[in-house]
Amino acid sequence: MNTLAMTPPSVPKTAAERGKIAPAKFAHIVMRTSRFEEMVTWYKTVLEAETVMGSPMIVFLSFDEEHHRLAIMNQPGLGDRSPQANGVDHWAYTYASLDDLFATYERLRDLDILPYWTINHGGTLSMYYRDPDGNQIELQIDSFDSNEETTKWLTESDFAVNPIGVKFDPEELIARYRSGEDKASVLDRPVISPSEIMAQLPTP
Repeated sequence: MNTLAMTPPSVPKTAAERGKIAPAKFAHIVMRTSRFEEMVTWYKTVLEAETVMGSPMIVFLSFDEEHHRLAIMNQPGLGDRSPQANGVDHWAYTYASLDDLFATYERLRDLDILPYWTINHGGTLSMYYRDPDGNQIELQIDSFDSNEETTKWLTESDFAVNPIGVKFDPEELIARYRSGEDKASVLDRPVISPSEIMAQLPTP
């Protein structure tokens, strides 16, 4: 029996509360690529990042006060990773507000950078993109204002039945929000039938 799949949700605790010494923060990601200039341009565009230091061998990028959040190494001749290989599925970036997430979608849309999957997970409203190498990143907003509210939703909603989410049309959702619909209503995840759940997954 897979006991991990049956672990009930709980509110995350700090390392101090758990009596542990743990990392203070997640610092950065480093990627290697044979599409060096294309990858650097894509991440600077998508994340509104700046070059902290750059050379023909490696570029360090940051979008906040951290000295670098992403490093991209230039390694010509690399092969593409099989989508069927083990490894990281995606990493995610959280925006401060629904307005920021929607504005980012529109800015990227106007540059012909579109998400391949837009999904209301319930705890987050998420848009997934593929970079030039096929790596997947998630741009999201938390649907609730606190971890306690998120945990309450996970416990009391249909999440155990549908841990994937419900797909949404970003243009329609933005129009609803801009027309004055309440934020909580916009973020509310619809309940769908069990037969519809697998259809919410992205097309490979």
